[in-house]
Amino acid sequence: MSIVDNAVYVDGYRTADPENLDETYFILRQRQGMAWIGLYRPDAEELRSVAEEFDLNHLAVEDALAGHQRAKLEHYGETLFLVLRPARYLDHLEKVEFGEIHVFRGADFVVTVRRAESPDLARVRHRMESQPAFLALGPDAVLYAILDQVVDEYEPVVAGLENDVDEIEDDLFAADPGVSRRIYELSRQVIMFQRATAPLIGILQSLMGERPDHQPLPELQDHYRDVLDHVLRLSERIAAFRALLQNALAVNAALVAQRQNDEMRLLTESSIAQNEQVKRISSWAAILFAPTLIGTIYGMNFRSMPELDWVFGYPMALGLMIGMGVALYWTFKRNKWI
Repeated sequence: MSIVDNAVYVDGYRTADPENLDETYFILRQRQGMAWIGLYRPDAEELRSVAEEFDLNHLAVEDALAGHQRAKLEHYGETLFLVLRPARYLDHLEKVEFGEIHVFRGADFVVTVRRAESPDLARVRHRMESQPAFLALGPDAVLYAILDQVVDEYEPVVAGLENDVDEIEDDLFAADPGVSRRIYELSRQVIMFQRATAPLIGILQSLMGERPDHQPLPELQDHYRDVLDHVLRLSERIAAFRALLQNALAVNAALVAQRQNDEMRLLTESSIAQNEQVKRISSWAAILFAPTLIGTIYGMNFRSMPELDWVFGYPMALGLMIGMGVALYWTFKRNKWI
């Protein structure tokens, strides 16, 4: 069922647990208290029933039915429409999961439309019911409690992201080929988290008295201010995470370029060394080729060859072999091939 909890409060005490919305409306008019209706993924008929009873703006109702809204605060006459983006950190996936909650606040009612498991509004209700004097302050007190719960549940998310950032800083110099992808994915998570939390600053400032015709009681001013301080600290830490990840991405790019340069240098040195070996081998091959050529020519079985019948022909051939070898050796040595 989409109705998670449904109660009417008078002077901070729970006086009725209606079985359906029609009964809630009747008891509320009868006792002149405050209705707190909690819905989870309601259908259009249920939400329109609430809208007709409390005269909710049709644009806000459409937003609540459609979902996928950014965090925002809108005023429609005496009714306030608040959208929050709660979050929780999934440690096994190292990922932030975002939810969505819509809150309608009027003079004598609070209607919450939740579209995710987070935040735990049952905890908020139990906490408020244990403080009837505070709950007696009315819908603004309930609104504060919801905001406080959402912001409190941001703390584990910040802790998880901080741990991931620390791990990335450790992996930067470990030559992990997947660190670039992890930095990008974590940066995306941080940006999405920043989009969920950043609007809360303006929302809380507006709730603390931007409208002179509706300002919360002094008792609530301090509580709203406490939540605002909490959000400001969260925003600073998230901004620091984003800056660290940007620096990490730049450092990683520099390290990758340096490793590529080192690899190119090693390849170049290896190529130069191979060229030197090729030069040496080619030089000795040329030196050995000269006497081999002469010996091969004079080893042919021909009768008419130059100097074949000369008595000094053999010494001349040996001398020619040695002379050509020495000349080639000197030439290559001069050119530093050997």
